[in-house]
Amino acid sequence: MADLTVTEPSPPKKAKYQISGEGDSREKGLESFSNFKVVKILQNKAESKVVFLHAKLDSNEEDAVVIVEKTPFSDDTIRQIVSADTKLKTHHINDIYGTYEGYPKPEFNGIKATVIYPATEKHLLKYTYQPLHNVEESADDYREITLPYLKAQQFHIQWVYNILDKKAETERIVFEDSDPITGFILLPSMQWDKKHIENMYLIAICHLRDLMSIRDLRAEHLPLLKNILSKGKKAIKEEFSVADDQLKIYFHYQPSYYHLHVHFTHLKFDAPGSSIGRAHLLTDVIENIEMVSDYYERKTLAFISQENNPLYLKFVEAKKEQIQSQDLDV
Repeated sequence: MADLTVTEPSPPKKAKYQISGEGDSREKGLESFSNFKVVKILQNKAESKVVFLHAKLDSNEEDAVVIVEKTPFSDDTIRQIVSADTKLKTHHINDIYGTYEGYPKPEFNGIKATVIYPATEKHLLKYTYQPLHNVEESADDYREITLPYLKAQQFHIQWVYNILDKKAETERIVFEDSDPITGFILLPSMQWDKKHIENMYLIAICHLRDLMSIRDLRAEHLPLLKNILSKGKKAIKEEFSVADDQLKIYFHYQPSYYHLHVHFTHLKFDAPGSSIGRAHLLTDVIENIEMVSDYYERKTLAFISQENNPLYLKFVEAKKEQIQSQDLDV
């Protein structure tokens, strides 16, 4: 999703966890959706076969967000789907072209489900469809609008520190450089099931805790960035046999959470936020900082925001005040 997300202000009683074919990433997971009731569909992305649902648990009526997506075909399963076991219903025939609706065996109808529970209003807002807007954020805008807004928020990124401190998800770590300045942890994104290499998606989370986004990067951070680039590519090649030239390595701006991290995705995977308007290639970031140390402090950065995002509303409000001020001057 190309959206701007500010993490919820208060730690929930239960953290985000995922249900997938490989088991739950929490100590306690779900065996079925028997206690869930769907309140409404927040968003249905037909092109990517993903549905975002607002749900409640029967036991306590607390809100949950359930993200359900169709899993990709694999070389093994497709051969069993295209077989006599799959029943077909004809839609239409025209010359050499035929369209059918197929009903494969249940074991080939797998889904991937991500559950956020308890979900806050910000979670519900994040996953609800909203019109998108492009925002041009100058250096002054960042100092006067974005940064004060971010400082006023109480960010809950304890889950990030749990990973860095080895209190959670240790079994998912692909690689770690433990250096406190240039080190990072590399692990799969929750969006990747680790079954389909074409959908590969990993995140490198740096150990430094005073960097929120690319806006904070300076020449002194070049060793960190180059270390993530070289060792991240090497680890992925050794672990998943994916070559350097099959990777897309980038930052998000605005990021979905404000602790510096880098995205590693397979070129075949059209990952959310990997296109122009949000993604900034790590190699470009390195080159820009090598030319001008405070490049990202000074540069106007564009980002895409949902219409009801609080930060976007701050920009709208500031623009109105600017227009009113200009009218008074006239």
